[in-house]
Amino acid sequence: MMKIVEKDSWLNPVADEVQRRYDRYCDCKKMIVNQYGSLKNFASAHEFFGFHYDKKRRGWWYREWAPGAHYMSLFGDFNGWERYADPMERNANGIWEIFLSDLEYSKRLVHGSLLKVLVQSSIGEQERIPIYINKVSQDENSKDFRGQFWNPEKPYVFENQHYEIKNEPLLIYEAHVGMAQEKEGVSSYNDFRINVLSRIKADGYNAVQLMAIAEHPYYGSFGYHVSNLFAASSRFGTPEDLKMLVDEAHRLGLLVIMDIVHSHTVKNVREGMNLFDGTDYQYLKTGKNGEHPLWDSKLFNYGKIETLQLLLSNVRYWLEEYNFDGYRFDGVTSMLYLDHGIGVTFDDPLKYFGKNVDNEAVTYLQLANELIHELDKKYISIAEDVSGMPGLCAPIEDGGIGFDFRLGMGLPDFWIKVLKDQTDEEWNMHEFFFTMTNRMSDVKTIAYAESHDQAMVGDKTLAHRLLDKEIYTSMSKDSQNFVVDRGIALHKMIRLFTISLGGDAWLNFMGNEFGHPEWIDFPRKDNGWSYKHARRQWSLVDNKNLKYHWLNDFDNEMLKLMKKTKVMSAAPAWLLNADEENKTIVFERDNLIFVFNWGQKSLPDYQIDVKNTGDYKIIFSTDEKRFGGFENVDTNTIFPSEKDGEKVTMKIYNVARTASVFSCDKNDW
Repeated sequence: MMKIVEKDSWLNPVADEVQRRYDRYCDCKKMIVNQYGSLKNFASAHEFFGFHYDKKRRGWWYREWAPGAHYMSLFGDFNGWERYADPMERNANGIWEIFLSDLEYSKRLVHGSLLKVLVQSSIGEQERIPIYINKVSQDENSKDFRGQFWNPEKPYVFENQHYEIKNEPLLIYEAHVGMAQEKEGVSSYNDFRINVLSRIKADGYNAVQLMAIAEHPYYGSFGYHVSNLFAASSRFGTPEDLKMLVDEAHRLGLLVIMDIVHSHTVKNVREGMNLFDGTDYQYLKTGKNGEHPLWDSKLFNYGKIETLQLLLSNVRYWLEEYNFDGYRFDGVTSMLYLDHGIGVTFDDPLKYFGKNVDNEAVTYLQLANELIHELDKKYISIAEDVSGMPGLCAPIEDGGIGFDFRLGMGLPDFWIKVLKDQTDEEWNMHEFFFTMTNRMSDVKTIAYAESHDQAMVGDKTLAHRLLDKEIYTSMSKDSQNFVVDRGIALHKMIRLFTISLGGDAWLNFMGNEFGHPEWIDFPRKDNGWSYKHARRQWSLVDNKNLKYHWLNDFDNEMLKLMKKTKVMSAAPAWLLNADEENKTIVFERDNLIFVFNWGQKSLPDYQIDVKNTGDYKIIFSTDEKRFGGFENVDTNTIFPSEKDGEKVTMKIYNVARTASVFSCDKNDW
């Protein structure tokens, strides 16, 4: 019996299916190793396909796997855009190639040359971009994307090694390079490196998760409709610019995690791989099975060996070529299930291991995680899965899928529900605590109160939801406003509550730490192609006359607390009290006592249970003046405990809409 079943009796009815999941992985890996020698060797298609220099013959090979094509030729500015001047030859297994000798092409095919490949097939003649291209360029006038021959005279040499987090939790700053500047427009890799990385470091985060890195033709897709898997987005700069960004992050002591999209790809036939060789099944699923019903995109066929090699090579490519430290896999739920998990309530183990599961996708994810950790055990893999797939973060040999972390996607959804659908008086303290802690203790979870998803146009960030229109009119320190006072207080409490209970790691989307006032709306026809809401107003948090910096200062100190106390890696929290009448939650974790008063009443001489005897002191409070609080509790006050038999209690001033952390360890504080 697999270990994940031994540890969770709920899986007993599907024990055989769990075993079969592992057996399928073993069979697939064995086949790969027998044919290619190792998983790493298999994941090297990017070293064969595309453009590669032959030192012996002195020239460049361009290769493409396109078994459905009838004719292919390479053309571009190097041959005057003559479409038929440089035909390719078809070799075995549907591989097309052309050799461009230095003798003939060295002064024509140069660094930066623009090019395309002409493909004739059963659907006619198409101008396409090479699938393994590592740089594309968009014409400013026609907006047409072209492949670009990228061969800088001096390849970038990294100066800093991969950073490794030790003795502190993973604290991720989710960011989008393009919208990271204040002026209306598209920010660059260099802008982000120079202006934003230092902010992330100063704020106390130890990892940055970059969105929208792989090339995508439509900016408004947020980078999730990828067209060119091996090309860094040209909107933000050159490959060397991105490498400099990663290098600088490592110098500062930041991990760099890439948001990788292997769950689907664009339908586009001018930029992407759809119908590249004239068939709809080259790398993708055929017919309706290849269409995502909600995303207007195409789906990979994870059962094809060529697709596995393409995607696994892509996994290896970004880690080795750009020195990324790992991945956040987007859309894992969509990959795991044939119906993509749409509208499904996962309340039965058969829903995780039944006929609706895409077993080939599961095997791909297992292989991807095996490859990632085979390349370097320090690399991190994160799954965006809302279904709660059993074994998602368990070792493959235990019957799992092998991810290091899963995103706690139910947590932000919970806060939206609470703030949108309930009054303060309706809040349920037991539900608050249960929602934050309802997970398997051995499944590493990334907690977050909100990400980019909650900031999209049509939705609201926590700050916007709490402060509403007052976020635009009453954030000056000279302005007194009850709505703002309440909103700031609850914003801090929600974040502290979520980070201290919700997981083993933390994620924040850029700007949310200081309550950025705008939703995210990328330029599109309906908004007049405006960049007004696709930016970050850093000047708001830098202005000490505004209240935004209070939230930012709180976030900084909250992260320091998490690092110093090891709360996030401690044993699960112990609920000491859930007072529904007074809307107060008291729990213990890592020998600290957390008191959250979500209500509107301050309660003097409020008695709480504690686990240890001693004199307690407040080591952290959301009500501190430096965070925009009112300092209704003196943090220098000593709170003695009292013991009556086995029961240990102490009395505190339980301040309304305030969270306080108590410790009786004099050595640390």
